[in-house]
Amino acid sequence: MPAEVAGGYIVGIDSFISSNTAHFSMEVWSEAPTEDRAQGARAQLPEKSKLDRGEDRQFYDAPRLVTHVDDTFLEKVTQLYRQRIPEGAAVLDLMSSWVSHLPPERRYSKVVGHGMNAAELARNKRLDSFFVRDLNAEPDSWALPERSFDAVLCCVSVQYLQQPEKVFAEIFRVLKPGGVCIITFSNRLFYNKAIQAWRDNSGFGRVQLVKQYFLCVEGFTEPEALNDVDLSEAPQPQGLAAVLQNAQKLFRRVQGDPFYAVISYRNIKVVH
Repeated sequence: MPAEVAGGYIVGIDSFISSNTAHFSMEVWSEAPTEDRAQGARAQLPEKSKLDRGEDRQFYDAPRLVTHVDDTFLEKVTQLYRQRIPEGAAVLDLMSSWVSHLPPERRYSKVVGHGMNAAELARNKRLDSFFVRDLNAEPDSWALPERSFDAVLCCVSVQYLQQPEKVFAEIFRVLKPGGVCIITFSNRLFYNKAIQAWRDNSGFGRVQLVKQYFLCVEGFTEPEALNDVDLSEAPQPQGLAAVLQNAQKLFRRVQGDPFYAVISYRNIKVVH
């Protein structure tokens, strides 16, 4: 049976609390959506519909301890975080999993994770706490204080949001003035779970779509779009790690996973 946690549930929580006691000194909470909200999430406009209309919680019930994009893409994500997130920042990693791709040498005041699978999140050593929540069923009213994060991140998951306007309004609410939101994505996806507007679009069109998510919330700065990150200043591995990395590069595809990022800040000025 699922463990009862804060009025909701976390699937399989008992099995890994006992085997990960040393790491599991973190706060965990989960909220089960009401049936009305769950039905509302499924009754979407066609452009926000999914081919798989089943419950998202069931789809993500089994842990997937893999990465869905190639190493170069992830190196660019980490370098972008290195460039845009200050040391000591409070970070919220939305739609996360067993790894957050934050720079390993950086220290933050706190890192809070969100996702759909507690077992994956419990393995993420960068998280100080995490919560499980279906953002398609309950996109708003997160149990997080206003203006409490310096950075909100979402890596290769924005394509699954069916109520993005509400989610981005919540991102704005929890960001501190001047705080940054970084959305990264490629062309990889669970096709049946991505919304139609994403499935039927090009890379350029998807960038424009994410820009619109920001622009629908008053108070975000003009979104900035990137299709690459310079890795020349990223820390380089030494010794055996460098040899292994160079060997891996020989076997990588000539054309790797395309990189896209859309970035915006919570405006410091009051917007009337």
